[in-house]
Amino acid sequence: MKLRLDYKSIKFKTWLYFILFAAFLMIVLWFFQVLFLNSFYSVMKDEQTRRVAKNIESAYKLKSSEKFLKSVENISNTNDMFIYVVSHDGNTMYFRPSGDSTNAQYYAEQIETINQIMLKENADSVYKRIKSDDSKDVLAYGKLLTNKNKEPMLVYIFSPLYPVSSTIQILTNQLVYVTFISLMVACLISFYLSIRITRPIRKITRSAERLADGEYGIVFKGGHYTEINNLADTLTRASIELEKSDMLQKDLIANVSHDLRTPLTMIKSYAEMIRDLSGNNPKKREQHLKVIIDEADRLNMLVGDLLSLSRMQSGKMVLHPGNFNITQAARSILNTYKIMEDEEGYTFKLNCSANYIVNGDEEKIKQVISNLVTNAIKFAGEDKTIILSLKRRGKYVICRVEDHGVGIAPEELNHVWERYYRASSNMVRSSEGSGLGLSIVKEILTLHKSNFGVDSTVSKGTTFWFELNFVKAEKMRPALTENTERNESSNEQ
Repeated sequence: MKLRLDYKSIKFKTWLYFILFAAFLMIVLWFFQVLFLNSFYSVMKDEQTRRVAKNIESAYKLKSSEKFLKSVENISNTNDMFIYVVSHDGNTMYFRPSGDSTNAQYYAEQIETINQIMLKENADSVYKRIKSDDSKDVLAYGKLLTNKNKEPMLVYIFSPLYPVSSTIQILTNQLVYVTFISLMVACLISFYLSIRITRPIRKITRSAERLADGEYGIVFKGGHYTEINNLADTLTRASIELEKSDMLQKDLIANVSHDLRTPLTMIKSYAEMIRDLSGNNPKKREQHLKVIIDEADRLNMLVGDLLSLSRMQSGKMVLHPGNFNITQAARSILNTYKIMEDEEGYTFKLNCSANYIVNGDEEKIKQVISNLVTNAIKFAGEDKTIILSLKRRGKYVICRVEDHGVGIAPEELNHVWERYYRASSNMVRSSEGSGLGLSIVKEILTLHKSNFGVDSTVSKGTTFWFELNFVKAEKMRPALTENTERNESSNEQ
């Protein structure tokens, strides 16, 4: 099997960058430790000699003669230098040779040289580099120290520049091993890191390929790094959302095709009956046309609800919140059902003691109340009574829609918000409604970030409720208050 090397892969580039970085460090180390060692050594000795001379000069100015000589001794003990201090009359005050007596004789000769240069140049200090026969150069410094309150003194400092060729040879041999070991370690570490970094990415890639093939609900696994874990979590959420979207799409197609089939079949059947049987019979023709109109209205309602729910779930529905009178909104909605009071014997009651101003999208909240009232009508029970109540509770106004119908079993309460869900206690014929009303209610209230829920007791009735942020309350007109009190008293009876 031929090994293919991907030069653009993270594994290869991680390995390459790590090796290049290690090689760069080795090159820098070679330059500074081998090629420039002589220059560095000379510069450092030069700085050290000047610093010692400056310290001796400062000690002479600030301290007495005895303390000055003590300071010179301390300085000489901590530096590998030949230091010689004499008085102006030639008496030796301090002498610290570096090395054997031969070196001392050598430095004594150099002192004479320094004195001659100082006399020739008429200078109080001399600093120069002296070449020697044994290839051991020396940095020589001579200084005349004067102070009006002290005896003048001459200070001589000689700092040998030892040959570093042998040191360079030792360092070179060491650096060969250091370089080899460092590059080997860099190779191993970079190879390990590249595998550790790319392994979770390869797993994510394989899972993403499965996702691209239509296998939804995949859980992506991360690795040892925050960025990769975040990527895995994001892809996992995307996979779950794609699975939900796919299920919603399938459910939508199945439910819509099922719900559309019944009214379309009825429209076609009654149209054929009008054509074949009741075309010349005005009474039957009107009945058949009414069925066609009702089914067409149901189709229109179903399509409208589907479009509304789709916009909400896709995030395209935008709220336009503002302050509005929810009491007036509720009253106007109940007025649209007055015809059912006259023709079908329903009773609609509004229990509210004030005009409550709340914050929300007025049109959307009206749709919520209308859907809840419509749902309550289908389950109103024998008394056909629907009660809509508004009451302030702390920072919120709670709206309740209550019926006295068959109720909902406790295990089914969490499912009533699902699309096309019908409780087992539903006694209403399946052709009524689109099955999307409560789903739309849930989506609107979720967009409002409102608390909502349902309370129900089997055979006693159901109450749907939701909360909106309270703004203020206004007094109701006397006539309206009287009607409200009448409704409340009839409820107590």
